[in-house]
Amino acid sequence: MDSLASRLRGTLIRPEDADYEQARKLWNGMIDKRPALVARCAGDEDVVASVDFARENKLPLAVRGGGHGVAGQALCDGGLVIDLSEMREVRVDPEKRSAVAQGGCTLGDIDRETQRHGLATPLGVVTGTGAAGLTLSGGMGWLRRKHGLSCDNLLSARVVTADGRIVVADDTRNRDLFWAIRGGGGNFGVVTAFEYRLHPIGPEVFLCFAFHPASHTEEVLRACERYLAERPDDFAPLGILGRIPEEEEGFPPEVRGKHYAAVLGPYPGDPAEGERLLRPLREITEPIIDLSGTVPYTEAQGIVDEDYPDGLRYHWKSINVPGLGDGLIERLAEHAAQAPSALSTVDVWYQGGAMARVGDEETAFANRDAPYLLGIEANWEAEADSAANVAWVRETFADLRSFSTGGVYLNFPGFLEEGEQLVHEGYGGNYARLSEIKATYDPANLFRLNANIAPKR
Repeated sequence: MDSLASRLRGTLIRPEDADYEQARKLWNGMIDKRPALVARCAGDEDVVASVDFARENKLPLAVRGGGHGVAGQALCDGGLVIDLSEMREVRVDPEKRSAVAQGGCTLGDIDRETQRHGLATPLGVVTGTGAAGLTLSGGMGWLRRKHGLSCDNLLSARVVTADGRIVVADDTRNRDLFWAIRGGGGNFGVVTAFEYRLHPIGPEVFLCFAFHPASHTEEVLRACERYLAERPDDFAPLGILGRIPEEEEGFPPEVRGKHYAAVLGPYPGDPAEGERLLRPLREITEPIIDLSGTVPYTEAQGIVDEDYPDGLRYHWKSINVPGLGDGLIERLAEHAAQAPSALSTVDVWYQGGAMARVGDEETAFANRDAPYLLGIEANWEAEADSAANVAWVRETFADLRSFSTGGVYLNFPGFLEEGEQLVHEGYGGNYARLSEIKATYDPANLFRLNANIAPKR
């Protein structure tokens, strides 16, 4: 351990150190793991030293970017954690319309720098999320229908492999690795830098955020369908089914406790045009409350940040479905109403557009032809309520699987209780090729604390 500490420009944190307890905390308050060592890296060579140490000493190895993974795989018990949280530099090339972000960057870090130039790349919807984990498993956000997934906008990556090499992966160098990291998760190495393609967005956008009565759930979800049939790429709505918490200070007292079907999403073009085009989605019914308006793009990106604070307890699952018929909408509303926590939601992600125009085999991200992703989010405060909330997620997921033809989003994996079955569904028909590439870059499966792909034997 002393030898490793001497090789690091960053800090090696041990259980007896004063900052150990903070170093082992993750965003999800359900996670309670005690690593033997945390290597808080200051650069690529620190990552190399840490990978070598874990491999040579046969230690469990976890990689922490933003620490927002729901399943808590950024930590491990008794092993080594490579912590990238100090590696957060973002360099923007406005002429090339690209940005290079280090592996510890959050979405907010990237948006802040790219928006100085009126540019953005597709990212997720909570600004504290780590860009690394998000991108490696796809990256679903507000620009998915306009510009695709985060991984679709990856131009290159710098990767520390299991044998301690630093390699660059792009369309010409290590092409198999570049294909694999665009949807294959953290199975192939530690990505220390991501180069993203940028698009003109902002600095202001029109944000639609209308809460309709839950009794009109079908009208709300169908209205989004009709809108997308007419204008397929310019807006990527999220339908959210839930209830406004009684103690929610951000809402007037008269609406607290009410069940809702909300439409949320920013229009990525001209704000005035967005206000005009999205007005029908705000007027489906007399809304409970309408929080829509023109805001800075960075504010739109963080609009739900307060709903996902550090330390809350989270358990999520997801499932692709081919349509919203056969009584599915009614079941979604029923499950949302039965959630034990007022902080929980059932979400409908409208997919398609640019993300569906990339072939399933062009990147490792699979199941692109599914028009809808259902998100089941249990979010709650007290440990005493954990069993009830986890049970609600499992029961809802089991019921909704009957509407699915297969496929899940591996950034919303829960704790992967179903193990290999869910992993295979997440990677779809790309699993076999991923297994071959895994055998090339990580034959001993050093990087296994993830939605793991077994190396082909």
